Amino acid sequence: MRPTVHDIAAAAGVSLATVDRVLNQRPGVRHVTREKVENAIREIGYVRDVAAANLAKGRTYPFVFILPASDNSFMHGLNAEVRAAVARAPVDRTEIRTIEIPAFDPDALVAALEMLGEERPSGIALVATDAPEVREAVDKLVENGIPVVTLVSDLTGSRRHHYAGVDNIAAGRTAARLLGRFLGGAEGDVAVLAGSMLVRDHRERLEGFAAVIAREFPSLSILPVLEGRDDPEMAYMLVADALSKKGGIVGVYSLGAGNRGLIKALKARAADRSLTVVAHELTAHTRAALIDGTIDAILNQDAGHEVRSAIRVLKAKADGLAVIDGQERIRLDIFLKDNLP
Repeated sequence: MRPTVHDIAAAAGVSLATVDRVLNQRPGVRHVTREKVENAIREIGYVRDVAAANLAKGRTYPFVFILPASDNSFMHGLNAEVRAAVARAPVDRTEIRTIEIPAFDPDALVAALEMLGEERPSGIALVATDAPEVREAVDKLVENGIPVVTLVSDLTGSRRHHYAGVDNIAAGRTAARLLGRFLGGAEGDVAVLAGSMLVRDHRERLEGFAAVIAREFPSLSILPVLEGRDDPEMAYMLVADALSKKGGIVGVYSLGAGNRGLIKALKARAADRSLTVVAHELTAHTRAALIDGTIDAILNQDAGHEVRSAIRVLKAKADGLAVIDGQERIRLDIFLKDNLP
C-alpha cells in the first residue's frame, strides 16, 4: 500500500494537522518539527497526490486559449471543442477563456501573450504563428513560470512545454504517397494550396510532401505554392485561376484549411473529374466532397483530442507532475469515402 499522511504522522510523532501544514508549506511549525516531518516523508517514501490535494482544496485552473479568428471549418470546429471544454469546467476544475486574434498575425499574437504575462493565468494554449518575436514572447512566459502548450501548429525552438497536434511532416509524406499511388504513375503537375508559410504546420506538411514526391514519384512536378490564408474566397480564386491557366495539373494537395474554396473551384470544373485531390481535415464540406468524388482522401486530426490534451498537460505542468506521452499522442486519421465515421 502507498504510504499515507497517517503514516507520516506516526513516523514523525506529530499530529495530522502538523503534517498538513508542512505539506502545504504553511507557517506555525517549529523548524525542528518541520525537519522531523520531512525526514519521515523521505524515509517512508511518501509521494503526494497533487491532483487529489487540489481537488480537496477546491483549486481551479484559469487557462487561456489563443485562437485565430478565421472563417474556415476546422477553426470553427476547434473553437467548438474549446467551448465544450468550457462547459465541462465545473467537473474539470478549470476556468477557460478564449482570445481570438487575426490569423497569421505575429504582432497580434505577441500582444496577446504579453497581456497574459501580466495576468499570469495557470496556463496558455495557442495556435502558433512561427516568428522570432512569438518565440521570444513564449520563452519569456515560460521563464516566468507560466506553462505554455502549442496547439495544431508548433513553435519548435521555443521553450514551450508541449505540442498538442499531429506530426505534420509525416502528414505531408502520407499525402504524397496517397496522391502518387492514386495517380498510378501519371505525369504532370501538382497544385498545392496552403494557408500561409508563416505557420510551421503548413511548412512541415509541404516539406514532407515534397520529399516523397521527389524521391518516389519523379514524374510529378510541384507547382509554386498557392497561399490562400485559409480564406474560402481567396482559395477559390487562386485554385480556379491555376486550373484555368495550367493545363498539365493532374493532382491537388490542400495542406491548409481553405477547403470550401477549393471544393467550389473543383466543382466549377465538374465535367473534369480526372484530378486526384488530397486534403486535410474532415468537416461537413470535405465529407460531402469525399462522398461525391470531388476529393479522394482526407487526412484528419482530432481537434477535441488536441484541446483535451492541452488541458491535461497544462494541469500537469501547473501541478509539477509528469506528462503521460502515450496519452497525449495525437493520431493522424486517413479517410476515404468508404470508411467515413
